[in-house]
Amino acid sequence: MSEVRIRNVDDWVVEWHRTQAKLDGKTLETKLRQILTEAALAKKRAIADEMRAGLEKFRSEGRFFSDSSKIIREDRDRRG
Repeated sequence: MSEVRIRNVDDWVVEWHRTQAKLDGKTLETKLRQILTEAALAKKRAIADEMRAGLEKFRSEGRFFSDSSKIIREDRDRRG
């Protein structure tokens, strides 16, 4: 795991998060780790949702992706 240090955070921001952590029965570090993880996951989920929607639209138009594994295998075999 990586270690991160954030400098120059306003005191009120730290205190707000410290209070929220305490209310949740967590340490400040645990609470901030949770916030960062949730933010990253939310973005990843949004991207995945966009990709799924694009794929569904593609399929609804009667289009599809062909299986490229045969072409890839032939190319690898040709190169040795």
